[in-house]
Amino acid sequence: MIQTLTRLFPLWAILFSAVAFAFPERLATLDWAIVPLLMLIMFGMGMTLTWADFADVGKRPAVIGAGVALQFLIMPLVGLLVGVLLGLPPEWVLGLVLVGACPGGTASNVICYLARADVALSIAMTSVSTLLAVVATPLLVWLYQGQAIDVPVASMLGSLIKIILLPVAAGTFLNSLFSARLAPVRNVFPLVSVVAIVLVIGVIVALNRERIANGGLLVMLAVMLHNLLGLSLGYGGARLLRLDRARARTLAIEVGMQNSGLAVALAVKHFSASAALPGALFSVWHNLSGSLLAWYWRRRNPGHEPRA
Repeated sequence: MIQTLTRLFPLWAILFSAVAFAFPERLATLDWAIVPLLMLIMFGMGMTLTWADFADVGKRPAVIGAGVALQFLIMPLVGLLVGVLLGLPPEWVLGLVLVGACPGGTASNVICYLARADVALSIAMTSVSTLLAVVATPLLVWLYQGQAIDVPVASMLGSLIKIILLPVAAGTFLNSLFSARLAPVRNVFPLVSVVAIVLVIGVIVALNRERIANGGLLVMLAVMLHNLLGLSLGYGGARLLRLDRARARTLAIEVGMQNSGLAVALAVKHFSASAALPGALFSVWHNLSGSLLAWYWRRRNPGHEPRA
């Protein structure tokens, strides 16, 4: 029953998003719960890993470098091309480029976990891309749009440590010491993670309800194309580099799923609310598309744990 409920998480995500859109008032007050829920999911991820898994990833820095390079090469350029080809207003094109120039986010780690991809590699890529974003994000926005921005270095690193690294380290520590004893708890955590991520998606939909309603079909189409092309090109690029399927899935998710919350914050601070719209819509859509993709990949490998 737990496995069945877990496999149906795209359905729960879509249904709960519809409820959140129709009745946003109550869920919008739960914005404080997003960070604790993400920390809970990260702790559950850590309980599927051991220190040896991270040591294994550390032995292959070329894979991390290739993944991060694909992310920063593909997403800003694809955002620009999609915006220009669809004839979007300059503010929306800027918003797409800004989303593409941001690093990977927490959601990508969650989706990798649910998709049975390489969780340790995903966390390593998110960490590296976040550190590089201090230089890469403003440089890419300036390169493609001629706009200058300041990236909040300290807050980004603080969020990385608080939301990702500390919970994962705690879960990994416990699993490394008490793996056999924690097996019953570990078996339940995928369902706990599904409940948590569905609730997070619902809160994000509730918080962005007006933007979604007023955004128009064209900008929503642009966001969907941006994300889907990133996922496809990330997977294709990884396979061209002859990476195995688990790592190709990881690179696809890391490339296609961005820290859209950071894009919204930067757009509001440096540009306009209109430029923040693609990031706000992206934050909703990439969770839904990622959930569907994870569900598909999980069904193709029903008997395997997430690759470490």
